[in-house]
Amino acid sequence: MRQKGLGKGLNALLSEEAVINQQNEGIRFVDINEIEPNYDQPRKKFDQEELNELMLSIQEHGILQPLIVREKGNKFEIVAGERRYRAARLAKVREIPILVKDFDDKQVLEVALIENIQRSDLNSMELACAYSLLMERFDYTQEEVATRVGKSRSEVTNIMRLLKLTPDLQQKLRDEELSYGQARALLPIKDIQLQKEAAEYIIAHELTVRETEKYVQSVIAKAEKSEEQAAKEARKRMQAVLEEALGNQVFIKEVQEGLQKSLGTKVSITQGKRKGKIEIEFYSNDELERIISKIK
Repeated sequence: MRQKGLGKGLNALLSEEAVINQQNEGIRFVDINEIEPNYDQPRKKFDQEELNELMLSIQEHGILQPLIVREKGNKFEIVAGERRYRAARLAKVREIPILVKDFDDKQVLEVALIENIQRSDLNSMELACAYSLLMERFDYTQEEVATRVGKSRSEVTNIMRLLKLTPDLQQKLRDEELSYGQARALLPIKDIQLQKEAAEYIIAHELTVRETEKYVQSVIAKAEKSEEQAAKEARKRMQAVLEEALGNQVFIKEVQEGLQKSLGTKVSITQGKRKGKIEIEFYSNDELERIISKIK
């Protein structure tokens, strides 16, 4: 069953912070140590320079927007505003303004995801994981995700294709060793080892996106040529094996027919991988003695 989301109320909620701040309604100040991060937060990397800039702003002007939180035990869990929370800790702020909302776990996740997505706070890999979580937790289609986050269907589809990269390359994308354009260009390389080697080459040589695309095309062409050559050699080996097997069959048949003619009875020869056997039929003791005399 589809989990009901926050609907249009989400945009109102995220814009509500500034309005409430101006009216000073619904806000309470609590000790910063009573606040804890949301571990489902889609944003995993916080730019230190940006945090430092926000810290300086907080030191000069204070926190202009409250954090959206929910009660969790005897503490408050951040739903939206973790960057402000981190900067406030750097600024050694003791009390922080909060706006408490009654959200369940799924609503917390949706707000956290969409807040970051709409505010362009996530890198491309974090976006891909965020879209995937929205689809998994709320049973959204890619088109529904696109509608909710204000993106086109093609943008969502292209971003989510990054999840096909190996975990190692996904991490390089998170760490910004690879750009979104470079990572997308690597996707047509299906061989994991080749993809990894190509990424290392791109990073080491600081290729542009256009240069990366050309390089990937050459890697794919070379791989296809190698595969074609390997297939050709495999066909040759198979043909040789078949010819050898056929030659053995012809030889065995000729020997079998020669023995039958010589002994005047039915002879059967079978050959395995390491050994074989010859069966000579006889129907009386006299016939056995005759066959033995011919063999001698």
